[in-house]
Amino acid sequence: MIPVGGVAGQRVAILGLGRSGRAAARSLAAGGAEPLVWDDSPEARARAEAEGFALHDLSRAGAFEGVARLILSPGIPHLYPAPHPAVAAAQAAGVPVDNDVGLFFASLGSGAWDRFDMPPRVVAITGSNGKSTTSALLHHILRASGRPAQLAGNIGRGVLDLDPPGEGEVIVLELSSYQTELARALTPDVAVFTNLTPDHLDRHGGLGGYFAAKRRLFAEGGPDRAVIGVDEPEGRFLAGQLAEAPSDDRVIRVSAAGRIAGPGWSVFARKGFLAEWRRGRQVAAIDLRGVKGLPGVHNHQNACAAYGAARALGLGPQLIEAALHSFAGLPHRSQVVAEAGGVTVVNDSKATNAASAARALAAFPRIRWICGGLEKEGGLEALAPYLGHVARAYVIGREAQGFALKLAGVEAEVCTTMARAVARALEDAQPGETVLLAPAAASFDQYDNFERRGEDFVAEVRARLDQG
Repeated sequence: MIPVGGVAGQRVAILGLGRSGRAAARSLAAGGAEPLVWDDSPEARARAEAEGFALHDLSRAGAFEGVARLILSPGIPHLYPAPHPAVAAAQAAGVPVDNDVGLFFASLGSGAWDRFDMPPRVVAITGSNGKSTTSALLHHILRASGRPAQLAGNIGRGVLDLDPPGEGEVIVLELSSYQTELARALTPDVAVFTNLTPDHLDRHGGLGGYFAAKRRLFAEGGPDRAVIGVDEPEGRFLAGQLAEAPSDDRVIRVSAAGRIAGPGWSVFARKGFLAEWRRGRQVAAIDLRGVKGLPGVHNHQNACAAYGAARALGLGPQLIEAALHSFAGLPHRSQVVAEAGGVTVVNDSKATNAASAARALAAFPRIRWICGGLEKEGGLEALAPYLGHVARAYVIGREAQGFALKLAGVEAEVCTTMARAVARALEDAQPGETVLLAPAAASFDQYDNFERRGEDFVAEVRARLDQG
């Protein structure tokens, strides 16, 4: 646990008692504050009360009298589409609003770090797609190279649940737009921006607000080094804003679309090969085609981003290359779950929007595609260039019929349930084909989250294969 600094004797309200909220309450108490906790869920309140925390109804009048600040969990809106009533009350009372990420950065550094020969460092990774894989991959590279590292944030542990870092240790944080937008302190040593595609637009008032939330990671004092995906206009703009000159190597530009020109520091993937260029010459190259845990162009972009961050931390290319080959991938993200009869089965349940599903479709030449669910803003247009890879679609979800009608030019079968979709896809699949779950939609019409959807897919696949 990382105790929160500068809060001794303060009454601090916490709204939302999931993983991050409870961790914040513990860390605030360890820092000498009095945490006052609340959640709209009676079950969550009961768990917190059983842990010994004082419940404080933030919906009642005068709830913020004598409160120094409000700590908000990521899922609770603070601005768009409308602030949660308790947030609105805090704002009206002039109470500052922060989150666990802001507390983490405000509390991490201290005079005690003077004792380190090699001070700990923080790498923070954000973006629309690939940030989980990039974060996990960088953590794996560091550990495989013998560097102590911890992984937290939007993946794994809550940021305040981390152990205080030791000599030369690296903390890798995956941060969502909800976290970067609200955190009052954001001061990583290295910051990574993978890419930007439309997502969470209702929570940020449109694409501009969404990009602004991501961009804050690079604006609050600025990281020592920035690794920026430049395959979209927003990334190119951000890299240009951060660089003082074309050769400024504080910015490492990353691309999966081809070679990056110019005298600066760049890492790009082309035809399955990663190349690092610096000051006008190539300094390293890695063949990614045999890296089983990172299939497809989208994962090659993740590899480039993690490679760039690892190089910014001083790791050598050969160490990084060896670690790439031992990376097993993440569950529900281009996860190979079975290979039988010449058919490969891949779980990409995390592909919750059209852009991420398009990346999955691009990775395989002939696909039996399981898709559907709760369609997100932005529609399915991003899928169009890759629908030629689809032999047949098997559509799940409560609105499967309507979803199937939007897949122009694709032979689609309305299955509704995962069990039927898996059964039909495996029956139809031919050697050399891939059965792919890449829903291009949220899971909430049938599942609690994308993890549960992916677990159901894997269970159905294994049950069918066990039956022969």
